[in-house]
Amino acid sequence: MSRVTIQPSGKTVDCAHGDTVLMALEKAGYALPNNCRAGACGECKVKVLSGQYDQGMVLDMALSQEERRQGFGLMCMAKPISDEMVIEWGTADAKPKLFPPRENVLFVVTDKRAIAARVVELRLRPVGKPIRYWPGQYVTVGDPRAGFPARAYSISNAPRPDGELVLHVARADGGVTSQWIHDELPVGESIKINGAYGTFIGDPAVDTPVLCLAAGTGLAPILSLAEAALRRGFRKPVMLLLSARTQEDAYAQGMLAWWRTKHRNFDYRLTLTREQHEGFLHGRVDVVLPDLLPDLSRHTIFAAGSPEFTACCVDTCKRLGAAEDMIYTEGFFTVQQPVVAAAERLLPTP
Repeated sequence: MSRVTIQPSGKTVDCAHGDTVLMALEKAGYALPNNCRAGACGECKVKVLSGQYDQGMVLDMALSQEERRQGFGLMCMAKPISDEMVIEWGTADAKPKLFPPRENVLFVVTDKRAIAARVVELRLRPVGKPIRYWPGQYVTVGDPRAGFPARAYSISNAPRPDGELVLHVARADGGVTSQWIHDELPVGESIKINGAYGTFIGDPAVDTPVLCLAAGTGLAPILSLAEAALRRGFRKPVMLLLSARTQEDAYAQGMLAWWRTKHRNFDYRLTLTREQHEGFLHGRVDVVLPDLLPDLSRHTIFAAGSPEFTACCVDTCKRLGAAEDMIYTEGFFTVQQPVVAAAERLLPTP
């Protein structure tokens, strides 16, 4: 057991043998930013002030040699090897935001249906105690013993009393887990879930107009965030812009239309990038957003989708006046699968 101290708050957490610093912080409820959890994205990079740790295998693009010399490390892979470790992160109060994630929680698939050309919706009910999570977080699903590695999928619904989780799973080319879910996983099957993870949770204290930007299954965490905000009576305007390649790729239109009818402050638009249809905008976010909302200086922004999509959203929103500290993003790192597989091959044999 090692002790990790967070400065400048001075808060401490215990890190069990074999756990990463990120895992220890999450179990204690601290919202250290993270995304890929595999040493590939660099989101969990912090400066290590003292102590020794095993950094594990990480990519140079996520942690450069110069950053290593300056004392920075990636906490998703870092495992303490000294009794004490001190990192620089957070504010003076370091208030906890996350519920501790759980492992191997048993759920049953209660429904499965296609909602878009390459997307199925899973509805999962817990057998025992539900997973606690914040809107915008994700869980991992898979069956490693059967050859289907655990993969991350965002929860698309706000927390419910019955603990139901709704996931949107896109068929990934070469993705054995997504193909298993699409083609083999039946209704009534029991599966194990890990989570919840991630820090794309927003700030309940936000009191500004909100713009949500989503592409593909990046819509899932956006739906969760929007549902939670509307349910609690959020009064500021909420605009959702969904980008899809074709009309067949655009889903959840019925739910969005119902929200628009029920909540006067909610509106949405759909834009298609590869075809044109009546009732849809046409073009990428950087093309259509300036006409839709030319001034974002007072908005809070949430963007979710591929890394390329979220990067485009950030650049466009900044050009329209959005403040950098008011932009929240969730990028789905396609590099995660090969990185995890490579790391597993390097693990010592038990």
